[in-house]
Amino acid sequence: MDYRHYAGGIEHCNIKNEIVSNGQQKRLVILGAAESGVGAALLGKQQGWDVFVTDGGALKDTYKTALSEAGIVYEEGTHSMDKILNADCVVKSPGIPDKAPVVKAIRGAGIEVCSEIEFGYRYKGDSKIIAITGSNGKSTTTKLTHHLLKDAGYDAALVGNIGYSFARQIAESPAAWYVIEVSSFQLDDIHKFRPDVAVLLNITPDHLDRYEYKFDNYIHSKFRITENQRDTDYFITNLDDKVITEHLANHSIHSHTIYFTMSELQQPNEGGFIQNEQMNIRYDGEELNMSIHDLSLKGRHNQYNSMAAGISARIAGIRKEKIRESFASFEGLEHRLEFVATVRGVDYINDSKATNVNSVWFALESMKQPTILILGGQDKGNDYNEIMDLVKEKVKAIVCMGIDNKPIHDAFDGVVENIADTQSAKDAVKAAYALADKGDAVLLSPACASFDLFKNYEDRGRQFKEAVREL
Repeated sequence: MDYRHYAGGIEHCNIKNEIVSNGQQKRLVILGAAESGVGAALLGKQQGWDVFVTDGGALKDTYKTALSEAGIVYEEGTHSMDKILNADCVVKSPGIPDKAPVVKAIRGAGIEVCSEIEFGYRYKGDSKIIAITGSNGKSTTTKLTHHLLKDAGYDAALVGNIGYSFARQIAESPAAWYVIEVSSFQLDDIHKFRPDVAVLLNITPDHLDRYEYKFDNYIHSKFRITENQRDTDYFITNLDDKVITEHLANHSIHSHTIYFTMSELQQPNEGGFIQNEQMNIRYDGEELNMSIHDLSLKGRHNQYNSMAAGISARIAGIRKEKIRESFASFEGLEHRLEFVATVRGVDYINDSKATNVNSVWFALESMKQPTILILGGQDKGNDYNEIMDLVKEKVKAIVCMGIDNKPIHDAFDGVVENIADTQSAKDAVKAAYALADKGDAVLLSPACASFDLFKNYEDRGRQFKEAVREL
């Protein structure tokens, strides 16, 4: 089946015809003016909405310019409730929790609240969507899937949590295919969003502060990626993830489910599997085989990511020979197991994007050298027992990098002989340098959010790389 030519079941809600109601232009309020909010504002303006943007913080100059040039009214540093509560629809930034007073007031007034991916979906036309989510690996898998499509000559855009927002891409440069990295926060406020291909890589506890500290709530949020799918759509997921398989055992999925696994799939099942150091992808009566050593991305976790991307590409209609070529030419993500430099025989690796314990597990699992591990930041209730065995096996020292390092000491004092405390990337690198011997690796894989000391994980990673280069 060549999915490029599939047009059945596409749902296009033409809201433009509904903009004027009773002679009055409908009002769209954008809550939060970062990439997703500004993208939704630009698309809303283009589609005839009366748009108002409000942000409780300060707006970046680039976003101010974009809004001003589009003639969109905005405010920063406050929320004018009289202007917000007369909205017909509110597009809420994924970073704003439902417990925020402004969100409670909006919902209390009975106003529709949706996410930017939901708003963008309503104007996507006949384009196709590959949406990718998971606790770990979604950025790499999204970029890899986009690479496979672009390399095959497809008109494909990389959007969502990586690249432009979905809505802004639709407004400024519509594409035939959208490869979207989707977070649980974005899925929380969908209504009709329906990807043609949905990918769920894995589910491990993360962001539980947003889900009443209930893992089941987070699991439900991740599975919302499938809730509007039909039997003509595809759901690609991880057969080795017990959380996923247990959920599927008790909940029905309407789309065609295809698995990937480290175990051999029984014939004639479609999907991906690893056997004898070969990656195998079966789809539509054909099988793609490729040595894992020929993949540009290394490590067991990236074998999962590659299988998910490869299955998506086959569904999209890309020939297996072209996929094999593209796998070998792909370049990985910045801040995800990114090699920085070797200094006096010690390798320095930037995995700043590892903001939860499970990400650190994958990073440590891929390490072949004695490792000095840099941990710390804004702790989200981490359970470090998940990585305890790998720490005992591979970590010779820990460097804490955060304002409050107590949770790390509570977990690893008496387990790791050397634990140093620092409060900057430069000091963390200096401490790691002092603890490392020739042949070791220094791994920044923090397991925590970055907001105690840095603007974001990118800022943390770049400061780490700068400090390494200064050694």
